[in-house]
Amino acid sequence: MSGIYGVISKGDCADMLFYGTDYHSHLGTEYGGMAVLSDGFTRQIHALSQSQFKSKFYDDYKHMRGNKGIGVISDRDEQPIYLNSKFGSFCIATNGFIENAKALTTRLLSEGISFSEVTKGEVNSTELVAKLINQGDDIVGGIEKMFDAIEGSCSLLLLHRDGIYAARDRFGYMPLIVGKRDGEWAITTETSAFEYNNFKIIHYLAPGEIALVNEKGISTITPGRDTNQICTFLWIYTGFPASNYEGINTEIVRERCGRFLAKHDKDIEVDVVSGVPDSGLAHGLGYAMESGKPFRRPLVKYSPGYGRSYTPPSQEARDLIARMKLVPIREIINGNKIVVCEDSIVRGTQLKNFTVKKLWERGAKEIHVRPACPPLMFPCKFNLSTRSIHELIARKAIHSLEGRDIEDVSEYIDSTSEKYKKMVAWIAKDLEVTTLRFQVADDMVKAVGLPREKLCMYCWTGDCPTKKSCKTACGKKEKDSIQCRQ
Repeated sequence: MSGIYGVISKGDCADMLFYGTDYHSHLGTEYGGMAVLSDGFTRQIHALSQSQFKSKFYDDYKHMRGNKGIGVISDRDEQPIYLNSKFGSFCIATNGFIENAKALTTRLLSEGISFSEVTKGEVNSTELVAKLINQGDDIVGGIEKMFDAIEGSCSLLLLHRDGIYAARDRFGYMPLIVGKRDGEWAITTETSAFEYNNFKIIHYLAPGEIALVNEKGISTITPGRDTNQICTFLWIYTGFPASNYEGINTEIVRERCGRFLAKHDKDIEVDVVSGVPDSGLAHGLGYAMESGKPFRRPLVKYSPGYGRSYTPPSQEARDLIARMKLVPIREIINGNKIVVCEDSIVRGTQLKNFTVKKLWERGAKEIHVRPACPPLMFPCKFNLSTRSIHELIARKAIHSLEGRDIEDVSEYIDSTSEKYKKMVAWIAKDLEVTTLRFQVADDMVKAVGLPREKLCMYCWTGDCPTKKSCKTACGKKEKDSIQCRQ
């Protein structure tokens, strides 16, 4: 998952761009980049795997001049990409995941189009998007052609002499929001990035909407579609607490998730309610508010320098971060029955080895784990996160119970079934916890507050966008679209 940010200012935009982009640092761990346009483009890209965005770019941004610019925190590709195209030069930053990238790359290579950027042995997906856009008759037509060609998702900011073209993917999987202050404009993935610069939210781009933002303001060129399938995981885990998506605040949703978890826990007695830092904290606070039990911090995060253990691409990096960042407080843990609220359980290794183990070793009497979402069953098709079914602890449980991998896991998704209960019991035993209860899907949807059909819940249910949405969004028959196959 990545975050993108753009600004149109009255003077030099670099200061606003630098701080606004930095407010997306929780979304990516691999690369950061900024591009500013004046008479020409000034562009900088740095690796972030061993350092923070603000330390890498602190000296760079002071020398960037121009009144419009874009920035990105990237989960994989080096970006923004520069292209000297038939539409004139432009820089582009993207957010998403293109499932058919290899097929598209092969097609373009056969047409004589070459690529210069390579990430981990593969074509840079942002350059791929740029080359697809360049096949259109104009920039907007090119973006539409790109939307038609890809399977997956892609939202983007394209910096051009006309201004900044902002396009939200046709499923609305990731948000794009426009803000304004005193004749200056910004576009962001995270509305929390507006707070520092005092921008006010003006417009949430609709799925498939293409807009141009410049000194004259915002103009919608391609209207959006009523096919919203925004990622529910934004509210559960990946989004920043102060951010709003579709007008709904993340912290409030997490508190509601915690309240729902507590409503189902009338049969246990605990001494302490906690949340795994950082995103689990609000879930824990909601649980404490509903249960009346004290919220305390048996585990504290050492410093913001340790990023998220979910986003790095390698298991080794994830484990290192998980081991280093959480410091236990023995005086709060020892002798207590503890509820541990977590945003999710994906692979389970970090929770078991670096959270639960630390609590047991410091004298916890009981450990009751409460994830704020259902068990993850399918790798995400729309962003770079889990890529294999075999990574997921729920699938490991099913394989163990069935003695093999199975395609139809519907009974394990149904929280009222006996197979679901056996799966949860298997996971609880594997994690070595006293009890384990996952959030049920209906309660999670209620906590978000949007209709279920407006939410992408693929990773929990395997349900792709509705047939109507799929035909509208990707222009293919269901059987012909990767997004319609499990």
